[in-house]
Amino acid sequence: MDFNDRARLDTSQVSDVRGRRGGGRGVALGGGGLGIVGLLIALVLGVNPADLTGGGGDSLGTGPVSTSDLAQRCQTGADADRDEDCRVVGIVNSVQSFWAGKVRGYQPATTQLFSSATTTGCGSATSAVGPFYCPADQGIYLDLGFFEVLRTQYGASGGDFAQAYVIAHEYGHHIQNLTGTSQRVQRSRDQEGPQSGSVRLELQADCFAGAWAASAVQRDFLSLDDADIREGLSAAAAVGDDRIQEKSTGRVDPESWTHGSAEQRQKWFRAGLRGGDPADCDTFAVPTV
Repeated sequence: MDFNDRARLDTSQVSDVRGRRGGGRGVALGGGGLGIVGLLIALVLGVNPADLTGGGGDSLGTGPVSTSDLAQRCQTGADADRDEDCRVVGIVNSVQSFWAGKVRGYQPATTQLFSSATTTGCGSATSAVGPFYCPADQGIYLDLGFFEVLRTQYGASGGDFAQAYVIAHEYGHHIQNLTGTSQRVQRSRDQEGPQSGSVRLELQADCFAGAWAASAVQRDFLSLDDADIREGLSAAAAVGDDRIQEKSTGRVDPESWTHGSAEQRQKWFRAGLRGGDPADCDTFAVPTV
């Protein structure tokens, strides 16, 4: 994955609070029965951390406080090719630009890089939660160490575009929040099973990630090759319900799925990649996903 060297980066869309301790009345999500399973669940769903623990949603968020020199280091696409932090900035910039052109009245999401622990509008979280979207403060939270766990423990091939897929997937949840799709699914009783509303919500976010990637190439912001696409597909498969269940319990129970199988996730990611049009991502309009 290569950025256009002349592309300008806007670091105001990303805050960096790594090194700060998370405050508030939070819960420790890294211990007990959650561990790595909780981390993967959070990635594939983009959930409110409080939903994993029963915690409240009234903790104070950290806000866009920066403790790094992102603005100095991350100025162009060339910087994004050299530096992981700058790559995140470039991906966030591109994804938000894409959606600003697709959703009338688009409200930008904030993206925070954290390590160990942080506080959000949805409560407190530790690194065990993995990347997630909080609808209460319209924030996306990333601990970059997650991507190594995804590679070493869940068999994803890794790579720059795997990171891009994950970030774009979380922004898909932001779009679903803005458009009311998430709320409709949450109000329904169709929460589990291979054709459930929850699965369709996740697959739509995967498709949105693919649509962004195709558009970024069309707009000459990114260049992707076949190896990059394989990285994204590998990451999508690694967080399939069937893969996670087999890894954590040794058996697969499709009736308990809430995120989609490896095959489903790859299918809908490809659907977005084919045309770069979010209109191709209506997972709720087809009889089977």
